[in-house]
Amino acid sequence: MRKKVTIVGSGNVGATLAQRIAERDIVDVVMVDVIEGVPQGKALDLQEAGPVLGYDSRITGTNTYDDTAESEIVVITAGLARKPGMSRDDLLAANGEIVRNVAGETGKRSPNAVMIVVTNPMDVMAYVTMKATGFPRERVIGMGGVLDSARFRTFIALEMGVCVENVNAFVMGGHGDSMVPLPRYSSIAGIPITELMTREQIDRLVDRTRNGGAEIVSLLKTGSAYYAPSVSALEMMETILLDKKKILPCSAYLTGEYGVQNVYAGVPVKLGARGVEQVMEIKLSADEKAAFMKSVEAVRQGCAKFM
Repeated sequence: MRKKVTIVGSGNVGATLAQRIAERDIVDVVMVDVIEGVPQGKALDLQEAGPVLGYDSRITGTNTYDDTAESEIVVITAGLARKPGMSRDDLLAANGEIVRNVAGETGKRSPNAVMIVVTNPMDVMAYVTMKATGFPRERVIGMGGVLDSARFRTFIALEMGVCVENVNAFVMGGHGDSMVPLPRYSSIAGIPITELMTREQIDRLVDRTRNGGAEIVSLLKTGSAYYAPSVSALEMMETILLDKKKILPCSAYLTGEYGVQNVYAGVPVKLGARGVEQVMEIKLSADEKAAFMKSVEAVRQGCAKFM
């Protein structure tokens, strides 16, 4: 019997993620949405693509949570998307109630699942999910760091005209305007970008990374990013399902690491079958540590509304 992954929310992020998972052909997929017919229709459409692409994954669409029972992973994408001029924090109150309900319903039916949270403001929503499910911190993870780091890598590759596969970079802190890209730990074919780029170039790319989501929102006018977010969630999901022990930048609940207590923040973690297996602590300069703590404090203020 195949393992099962649940995606709550059948909008652009959820549906694109369902497509990517189905094409991997390693698990069955359940799509949940409150709008009647939408998850059923998208699930059927994806199922009918199977004969052409050669996958046998079963995709189920539903408006209730019973079909999600015994999922290995639950990915929460449900919630309102950002509109032009709207910050992630503007979404806090509305999405908090949505995520609390989703987490509670899916957590009851899949008590051993790993939860991957995509809904914004993501770090706060990860906290809401952990509280609603009562799950240990290892099994509730936020997606933002993978996405933010992918954006930083993209901008570095475009700036230098190199293959993006040669670029390594990662971003720490909250998934928002105060995120902390780390040029000192970013490289091209192992060469630190601080040796290849001017300070002006680096500062420009750091700023673009911090505003990466808003840039796409302003261009789309009526939506937000979904291709990169969906594949970022997919990387985390595959790492967990296949027990890869891969180190990825994810939002994890800190209990003393980096001198931070009881708040979610983006840090490098080792992911395995049961979620976060280790928080990797790296040395930060005084400026990096100050920026990280400022970002953490912004997340903490959001979490305070749900304590």
